[in-house]
Amino acid sequence: MPSAIRLQRIADRLREDLSEMLIREISDPRLHQIFVTDVKVDRELAYADIYVSAVEGAARSAEVLAGLESASGFIRRTLASRSDLRVFPRLRFHWDPTPEHADHIEKLLADLRKKQDQ
Repeated sequence: MPSAIRLQRIADRLREDLSEMLIREISDPRLHQIFVTDVKVDRELAYADIYVSAVEGAARSAEVLAGLESASGFIRRTLASRSDLRVFPRLRFHWDPTPEHADHIEKLLADLRKKQDQ
């Protein structure tokens, strides 16, 4: 079993490579303006959970996840060819609502600051 540090390095590398692929290699219109927020690899290297978000927010979540699922074979094959792993994990895509929650909190804080200044 790989160490926690090695798992984190693998996850970071997957995130970087996938982000680059989304920008340069994947031409699916459903996958424009999305970003990878996190990647978690399990200890057995069987699965990699990939968390994504879009600029437009949750309104596109179903469309983005469907696009990623349809391209998952290509993505996995390409990422596996770029890595030195003997066994490459299966990819599971998830929607990450964290950026939307952070934006909502920022708006609430801005409103509180406005009310405090008045």
